[in-house]
Amino acid sequence: MNIIEIRKLFPHLETDQIYFNHAAKGPWSSLVLNRINEYAQQRCGAKIDNYQSFLKWDSSAKEKLGKILGTTPDRLAWVDNVSNGLNILAQGLDLKAGDRIILNDIEFPSNIYPFLNLQKQGVKIDLIKSRNGVVDLEDIENVITPRTKLISISLVQFLSGYRADIDAIGELCKRHGIIFCVDAIQGAGVVRIDVNKSKIDFLSGGTQKWLMSSQGLSYIYLTEELQNRIDQKNVGWTSVDNAWNLLDYDLTLKSSADRFQNGTINALGVAIFDSMLDLFLDFGMQNVENKILVNTNFLIEKLSGIGIKTILENVAESNKAGIVTFRHEDSKRIYDELEKRKIYSAVREGMIRFSPHFYNTNEEIEKVVKELGKIIDGR
Repeated sequence: MNIIEIRKLFPHLETDQIYFNHAAKGPWSSLVLNRINEYAQQRCGAKIDNYQSFLKWDSSAKEKLGKILGTTPDRLAWVDNVSNGLNILAQGLDLKAGDRIILNDIEFPSNIYPFLNLQKQGVKIDLIKSRNGVVDLEDIENVITPRTKLISISLVQFLSGYRADIDAIGELCKRHGIIFCVDAIQGAGVVRIDVNKSKIDFLSGGTQKWLMSSQGLSYIYLTEELQNRIDQKNVGWTSVDNAWNLLDYDLTLKSSADRFQNGTINALGVAIFDSMLDLFLDFGMQNVENKILVNTNFLIEKLSGIGIKTILENVAESNKAGIVTFRHEDSKRIYDELEKRKIYSAVREGMIRFSPHFYNTNEEIEKVVKELGKIIDGR
């Protein structure tokens, strides 16, 4: 499919709105609407107990997600949100008082609180100070000690849009015997990911943002080696090998990552996600990444043309990935005025954040910047 064909899948584009807020919540396409209708028809009477359909969509979605992340379905598990995904890791590790975890000061709280919570058992947190939206690799390396057990970082920072060099960080972690954890919610569906190449031990992401699916469905990836180290604190009836032997009460956990799926899964969310992943695989993640980078650079260039300096204006292309932010003392008014003109962005920490996707066009970017210029000039 080409961009013109893909744009026909999104009903919101027929309303003349420009949606540059994929870092918050992605729009639904006709692929999603068709799957919802199929699911609803089953639950309305065609096949009310549609468990077999769920199994089909579940298997298919994990197969497709595995291709997006560079792994196999048995290394993936569904969770309800990224925070709870990361808590599986934080609460499952045998960390001692004095052990250390490296984080940074511009992470979304989901990638902070599960680890801060370990301070009550004596774990120390090393919080790296960012530099104008950038988390420098050298700064990470400088705080590593023999007691450093884990580094967790977002692939793409939610506020600045900075894309971390996860290959280099993964290599650093491997060299020092440190667990490498990645929050991929702002990266999956934006850039290519290969968990093996990047030596990622644990990854968590969501489906509702750039992957344009539903809230209430997220996922984790972890290596088999790390899984064997985790003391699984929460289990349920679907965590075990023979789940349908209901009265055996045999707590033998599954060998796959499915063991972390303790019970009922967001079945509709899985069905929706399965339908939407086809778009990314058909267009190709290399093409998705290339187009998002083109849009990112073009937006930065156009904003610079009206005197707006963006946070990542001068960083390398390899560290950009869709999110473009700038500071302005009147950010709330700008946001409100843009919305009145059917241009959708976000305000985070006093900054305007744009996040166009691969299907957005140069014409849309030019219109956004033109209207933004008028708003700033008071027109």
